[in-house]
Amino acid sequence: MEIELGGLTEEQIARLAARHLGGEARRLSGDDWEVRGTRIGDLKVYLDIFLRKHADVALAALGLKIGREVIPVEIVTDPLTRDGLMQLSEFIELLRSEGAEGTGRSLLYGFGLHLNPEIASAQDRDIVRPLLAYALIEEWMRAIHPIERTRELLPFTAPFPKRLIGDLARLGPDASLERVIMTYRSHTLSRNHGLDMLPVFIHLRPDLIAPEEGRGGTVSPRPTFHFRLPDCRIDDPDWSLDTEWQRWWLVEAIAARPQLLETLCREWLAEKSGVQILGSRWVARCGALLDEAGLS
Repeated sequence: MEIELGGLTEEQIARLAARHLGGEARRLSGDDWEVRGTRIGDLKVYLDIFLRKHADVALAALGLKIGREVIPVEIVTDPLTRDGLMQLSEFIELLRSEGAEGTGRSLLYGFGLHLNPEIASAQDRDIVRPLLAYALIEEWMRAIHPIERTRELLPFTAPFPKRLIGDLARLGPDASLERVIMTYRSHTLSRNHGLDMLPVFIHLRPDLIAPEEGRGGTVSPRPTFHFRLPDCRIDDPDWSLDTEWQRWWLVEAIAARPQLLETLCREWLAEKSGVQILGSRWVARCGALLDEAGLS
């Protein structure tokens, strides 16, 4: 899990983590911190800015000084079990009480929460179906649970192209992973989508996409979905990590029902194929289909 927030420094977060979750907080290089041996694994805490990786130390220091007010601190966890997620949620509540700020606190903030759910297996259907489920409900999800305006304006969580969704819908839930990857790359190689598929695609089929082809940062191959859509609203007492996890759970729940996927594919293609004089009606239709399935 990757959590972006403001209002606290890297050192403050690391020391609070060690106090609440156990382990030892230590400074690595510059303002990068690590907390080793917590009850939920190791944590990394650093300022999330590309200048951290620049060789020019003077430029990096200047960039950090200027950007600290608007560039988030990022907490990155080891893989978590459900119990680990609940313990991390308690730590998030502590950070809130200590003054942590989320994306809604300022018009300059665009803080996100990235989930990296491990794939169930390397079988084609366990990659293809969750991607298809997300693509088909993305418009509905953004309408029902809108992200903050700042993040919507930034390029980091762009919706999937309509033509990509259409081609995936025509391929359907039983398409081969190879065909899906080739279809995906024909429409986008950007990492900046609400669901970034490049890490898992490159992990499974490096012969079809190379890490350096990713637009928006070099890709680290890994057997996970990179779900970038959720906001980090850490200062909102009604928000929780579980709220955002439930969004992904819905994607997985739809993916586990191939007949529902077939229906969503058919209905999406029927809705989007005509001229939409009064705007898209897909949000309402998608919600109705999910409600009929007991999933809305």
